[in-house]
Amino acid sequence: MRLLRRCDTGDFSLTQFGDEAIPPYAILSHTWGADTEEVTFEEMTNGTGKDKLGYEKIRFCGEQARQHGLEYFWIDTCCI
Repeated sequence: MRLLRRCDTGDFSLTQFGDEAIPPYAILSHTWGADTEEVTFEEMTNGTGKDKLGYEKIRFCGEQARQHGLEYFWIDTCCI
């Protein structure tokens, strides 16, 4: 399973976990925007997509997870 992690710098990283090692995590339930505005797995891994509207959802989810004491979170648009 791949999960996103909000770094102290405000950036995000993707981390792969085996079935036995999955930590607690938040899940973002959202309405998809236009395909051209959602951040994909590829964009997350190569550090692009920050100018897309969908990146704000990633920032929001990371902050909400942090406020609830969670280090990791899952968003379908970029974790699959």
